[in-house]
Amino acid sequence: MAEDAQLHPSGDPLLAAKFAVPAVPPAFVARQRLLDRLTEGAQGPLTVITGPAGAGKTSLAASWREADLAPGPVVWLTVESDDNAPGVFWAYVLGAFRYHRVPLPDGVGSPSSADNVDHSLIVRLASALAQLPEPVVLVLDGLEHAGVHGIAAELDFVLAHAGPSLRLVLIGRVDPALPLHRYRAEARVCEIRRSELAFTPQETAQLLRCHGLTPSQESVGALTDRTQGWAAGLRLCALAMQRTEDAEHFAQSFAASQNAVADYLTAEVLAAQPAATQDLLIRTSILSHVHPGLADALTGRDDGEGILGRLVRDNAFVEPIGDTSWYRCHPLFAEVLRAHLRSRSPALGAPLHREAARWLDGHDRLTDAIEHAAAADDWPYAAGLLVDRLAAGRLLTGPDSHRLERLFKSMPDGLPGAAPALAAAACALARGDATAGRKHLAGARPNGDAAPECLLTRAVLRLLTDADTGAGTAAPRAPASADGGDRGPATEAPGPNRATPDPDREVRELMERVDRERLDRHPEIEALRLYGRGRALLAAGHRSEAREAFAAALTAATDEQTWTVRYHCLGALALAEAVDGLLREAEAHALDGIKAAEEHGIPVDRRTPRCHLALASVSADRGDLTGAGRHLAAARSHPPARDVPAAAEAAVLRSRLELAHGHAAAALSALDDVPVAADGPAGAEVAGRIALARCSVHLGRGDPAAALAALREAPPGGPALAVASAAARLAAGDGAQARRLLAGLTAGERVAPAVRVRAELLDAQLTAFEGDTAKAASLVAGAVRTARPHGLRAPFTEAGPWLRHLLARAPGLADAGAWLTGRPAGAEKRPVRDSAPRDTAAGSPLLVEQLSPRECDVLRCAAQMMSTDEIAAELFLSVNTVKTHLKSVYRKLSVSRRSEAVRRARDAGML
Repeated sequence: MAEDAQLHPSGDPLLAAKFAVPAVPPAFVARQRLLDRLTEGAQGPLTVITGPAGAGKTSLAASWREADLAPGPVVWLTVESDDNAPGVFWAYVLGAFRYHRVPLPDGVGSPSSADNVDHSLIVRLASALAQLPEPVVLVLDGLEHAGVHGIAAELDFVLAHAGPSLRLVLIGRVDPALPLHRYRAEARVCEIRRSELAFTPQETAQLLRCHGLTPSQESVGALTDRTQGWAAGLRLCALAMQRTEDAEHFAQSFAASQNAVADYLTAEVLAAQPAATQDLLIRTSILSHVHPGLADALTGRDDGEGILGRLVRDNAFVEPIGDTSWYRCHPLFAEVLRAHLRSRSPALGAPLHREAARWLDGHDRLTDAIEHAAAADDWPYAAGLLVDRLAAGRLLTGPDSHRLERLFKSMPDGLPGAAPALAAAACALARGDATAGRKHLAGARPNGDAAPECLLTRAVLRLLTDADTGAGTAAPRAPASADGGDRGPATEAPGPNRATPDPDREVRELMERVDRERLDRHPEIEALRLYGRGRALLAAGHRSEAREAFAAALTAATDEQTWTVRYHCLGALALAEAVDGLLREAEAHALDGIKAAEEHGIPVDRRTPRCHLALASVSADRGDLTGAGRHLAAARSHPPARDVPAAAEAAVLRSRLELAHGHAAAALSALDDVPVAADGPAGAEVAGRIALARCSVHLGRGDPAAALAALREAPPGGPALAVASAAARLAAGDGAQARRLLAGLTAGERVAPAVRVRAELLDAQLTAFEGDTAKAASLVAGAVRTARPHGLRAPFTEAGPWLRHLLARAPGLADAGAWLTGRPAGAEKRPVRDSAPRDTAAGSPLLVEQLSPRECDVLRCAAQMMSTDEIAAELFLSVNTVKTHLKSVYRKLSVSRRSEAVRRARDAGML
C-alpha cells in the first residue's frame, strides 16, 4: 500500500520495508517454551527481548506473530540508526500503525520536525491508543538505534498513559533506556534474555534434523557446547554440515565450527566496534578470562573497564563472570579474535603472554601466570614461579595438578638452573615415575645462597622420591635368620628398643625457614610431608608409625589443594591396615578412597590400586574368597605404575587365593610376577612380604623345609618373620625352637593384630601338642578376643585340623567357635548317617574354610549321590575339572571322602 508522504518530516516517503514483519527463516525451529514466554509477556504492558547478534530475537517475535498468538493486532517497526531523531522515529511509529491497518484518530497529527517532536503529539497518541477497542501489540525491533534525544522518555510516557490497550515488545542487542528497574519492581515487564534464547541440546537436534541431518548425541552435545546455544552459529554450522562429506567429523571439530561462523562474527560484531575496542579485543584474545586491569596492561591504556562494560551491555559476545570483575568472550568469537591477532600482528603474541604472566603473578593467579609464561616459551620464568612461589606441590595434588603437569610437559630438557630441574622432577612424580624424579633431582643443585623456598621444594620432592624408590636410610635392624641359627634370633623386640627413622627431618627444618604466611597458603606442603614420611616408614618396615603418619596426613589434607594427596593417603593407610589385620579401619578408608577418586575425577591411569587391594585383603581375611577375587580384579583395572610395593601386595593376594583353591603351583607362580624391587628399605620390605608368602604356600603344601628356605630370602628382624619362622619350625617338628622364637614377642602395641593372632594360635598349637588342652583353649580364646574386633578369621581357617579337634574337645570354646563359623553357639547338628570318624562332638561348631560358588555346586550334586560323570554333565564341566573341585573341597573340609564332605558341609550349614 502507498504511504502518506506528509507523515515524514522531510517530505520523503516512508520506507515500507521497515514495517514488514521479517520472514521466518527456512528450517526454523519453533520453540514452544519461548513462544509461551512471549505470549505470557504480552498480557502485560512491556516485554523486552535482548541478546547478541544472531541470537534469534527477531525470528522469535516473527514466528510468534505468524502463529497468531498475540492478544490483538501486531504493529511492527524495524528501527535503524537513521531513526534516532525524535521526529523521524515517531513518524515511523505512526506510519507503522497505518501500514498494519490499526486506525488512529485524524487528530493525532504528525511530527513537523526531524529533530524534535511536540509533547502534545505524544499526549494525543497516548490518548488515542487508550481509546482502542482491543489491545494492540507494538513491536520495535532494534530500539537501541533510537536511544537518544529523549525518545526513551517519550516512549515511557506513551506506555504509561495508553493503559491496557498498548502492549509494547522491544527487541534489541542492549537494554532499552526505559526505567526497567521501575517496571521490574511493579512486576510489569517480561524479560527474555540471552540465556533463554540459547538452544538446548534437544532444540539443537531438532534444528539439525530440519536441515536434513541425522546427528548423533555426541554431535549435538559438541555443537551446543561449542556455540553455547547461539542460534546463528548453530544454523551456520548446520548449513556447512550439509555441504561436507563427513557431517559427524565437522560436528566434533572446533576449527570447522569456528570457520563456519568466522565471517559472520567478523562482520556483525568485530567490524562494528570502534578501533580502540577492536584493539582491546584482539590483544586480550590470548586470555581465557579478561580483567579490566589486565586489559589495560596489555593495551597500555586505561579504558579497559569502560570498554568491557559497554561490550556486555551491547551483547557483543562478552559476558561477566558471576559477581567478579572478570569477563570472558564467547569461545567462537575468541577464536576469531586470536586468528586476527595471528594474521595482523604475529610477533605480538609472545610479548603479550609475558606481560600477562607478570600481571597475573602480581595478582595471585599463579597457575594462569605459569600458563602464559609457558605460552611465551619463557620456561626459566615459568619454572621459577613454580619454585619461588612454593607451588611445586600443586603438580602432585589439588585442582590445578593436571593443568600444571600438562603445561610443563612441553618444557625442553636440559635447561640450566635448579628451578627447571625441580619442575621436571615434580612432573615425573606426578605421573608416578619416582626413578625419573630422582634423576632430575640429581641435577637440581641449588647454590649456597638459594632461597628457602627452593631448598624446601627440593627436600619435599626428595622425601617423596626416596620413599618410592627405596632410597634413604632406615634404622638398623638386629641381625636375624629364619632358622634361629648363626644370624641370631629371628625377631627384634618391638617398642622403644627399636629406633624409628626420621625421614622428614630436613623438610621440617626448612619449613621453619620459610615465611609463615606463604607456607600457610600452601597446605599441600604439610600434607605431602606427612604422606612422604608415611611411605618412607612403611618402606623401612615401621608399619605402625607409618599408619600414624598417614592418619596425620589425612588430618592435614582438608581443602581442595590437598585432595589428591588425601586420596593416596587413604589408599596407603587402608592397605597398611589391611596387612596388619585392622580390617574395619582398612575397609572404611579404602571405601573413602574409592569415593574420593570418583568425586574428584581422578583419571583411571592416575589411580592407585591400593584401595581395591586393601578391600581384597579384608575380604580374604574374613574368609570371603569370592569378594577378594572381585576386588583383586578391580585393582588390576588401574595397575600400579612403578609402584613395586603395591605390585607385591597384589602378587601376595593372588597367591593366597590360588592356595585357598588348592593350586599350590599357581600360588608360587604368582609370586614370581613381582617386578624387581629397588635397593634399600623399600626393596627389603617387598622381599620380606614375598618371602613370607612363599613360606605360607610351602607350609600349605606340607613342606616345612622349603618354607624355611624361603624365609632365608627375607631381610632379618620383625615380628611377622618370627611368627612365620616359628610356624615353619613347628611344622618341621622342632617345637622347642618354635617356642624360643615366639618368646621373643612381647605384648606391646607395635605387634599388628594379624601377627599377634597367628602368634597366639601357634602358642595354642604348641600347648595342645604338649597335652595341656585347657591352656590351649585359653590361648585360642585369647586369639579370638584379639581377632574378633577386626573380623579377622583367616588365621583360624588356615590353622589346620588341630584347631577343629581342640574346638571339639573344649566345650568352653563354644562361643569362639560360633563366631568363627557364623553359627549360634549350641546350634543343633544334623544326625550322623555314616560311621566315618568325626573330629567334632555333638553340638560343637565346625570350623571350615569357605567354599567357592562352583565348589558348592559340585558338593550339592555329590550330596544327591551323582557320579563324577553325572556331575560333569549336570554342570557342563569336564570330568577332570569336577575332580579338581572335589579335591579342593576335601582339603578345605579336612576330609578324604565324599560322604564326609557332605556331612561336614551340612553340619556347617553349607547344604
